[in-house]
Amino acid sequence: MCGIAGIASFSEAVNASELEFMRDALSHRGPDGNGLWIDDSQQIGLVHTRLSIIDLSQNASQPMLSPDQ
Repeated sequence: MCGIAGIASFSEAVNASELEFMRDALSHRGPDGNGLWIDDSQQIGLVHTRLSIIDLSQNASQPMLSPDQ
C-alpha cells in the first residue's frame, strides 16, 4: 500500500520532528521501510513508508536513484 507525505514551507525551515510524526502516522501503510528527506534549502520535506509486495529485496528500497543519482 505504501504512504507518502510532505511539507512545503515558503517562510521557515521545515521541522524534521513534524515530518517524523507524519511518517509515524503512516506506518500502518508500509511497515517494511521508511524514509525522510529534506532539501538543501530546508523548504521542502518528504516522508514515505514502504510495503513490500512484489520485490521483497533491498533493491526495491526507496529512494530509487538513476545511475547518475
